[in-house]
Amino acid sequence: MNFVDEAEIHVKAGDGGPGAVSFRREKYVPRGGPDGGDGGKGGDVIFLVDPGLNTLQPFRHKRRFFAPKGMAGSGKKMHGRSGKDLVVKVPVGTMVRDLDTGLVVADLTRPGQRWVAARGGLGGKGNARFATATNQAPRYSQEGLKGEERRFRLELKLLADVGLVGAPNAGKSTLLSRCSAARPKIADYPFTTLVPHLGVVEVDPEESFVMADIPGLIQGAHSGVGMGADFLKHIERTSVLLHVLDVSVGQEEAKKQYEMIRQELLSFNQSLLAKEAVVALNKIDISDPKEVTVVKEWLEAKGERVFLISAYTGEGLGRLIPVLLNEVNSHKNQTDQHG
Repeated sequence: MNFVDEAEIHVKAGDGGPGAVSFRREKYVPRGGPDGGDGGKGGDVIFLVDPGLNTLQPFRHKRRFFAPKGMAGSGKKMHGRSGKDLVVKVPVGTMVRDLDTGLVVADLTRPGQRWVAARGGLGGKGNARFATATNQAPRYSQEGLKGEERRFRLELKLLADVGLVGAPNAGKSTLLSRCSAARPKIADYPFTTLVPHLGVVEVDPEESFVMADIPGLIQGAHSGVGMGADFLKHIERTSVLLHVLDVSVGQEEAKKQYEMIRQELLSFNQSLLAKEAVVALNKIDISDPKEVTVVKEWLEAKGERVFLISAYTGEGLGRLIPVLLNEVNSHKNQTDQHG
């Protein structure tokens, strides 16, 4: 499945129904008064955040969303039925940008959150509304108002506490599957992950956090090489970055991959390097211990916090996971204090 995290759509709320021009026809009322009812309101287009969705894939196939019109009014002051609201489900973390202004108009981050994307037009007034002492038989009514029509770009950014970053085949999918109940596709070739996976890491019955396996980054990702620009957007909302580095490739290649990932993060959004970060040297079970030590000391000299792990065997995770939990909780506490 191709990963889709952006989609352009066209929404149109329902037009209001027209008011009616009608007069009473009663046996003993020679000149029946006006009794035309109002038209119904057009349906709204409403975005609903559905936690069961995790991509914008459905919007590849359906891009136009039109809510029903309001019904026309009728005689006997009967109002037309309002058009039914059209509910469009979107994933948690969907940002809505107005294509005409370029402005972000909604940031949909909470499950169950509703946002009116386009408002239906009001129904027109029937001629009964226009009767006055001097105009007792108005022969006109109002047309309903047009419903709003808008064009949006939907941008999806995953909401996770810990984002796994690293070069392709660094072992991020294996780490996620080892730490959580998530079962991402795992194989010995680059770009195993085409869609970011989320997993809940349960530290104990009371403590847990969400970890996201962000697809592997390659040189030039920030400028759109591969699917990098799409992937980098997902990292922006994570609280903590866990840089997974494969040390089985040797110290020189490991250093090169570390520098490449940092450069891609910096080129895409400088603030990414200000996030709390931890480096996990992975695949120590198949690495030369001397090479591992060299890379560890090199990273620590740069101020990095380094943990030695094997996602495959689970070695070292008992030390790493509590540190990640502590960082996540510290970030949440700071966020709460700042409102």
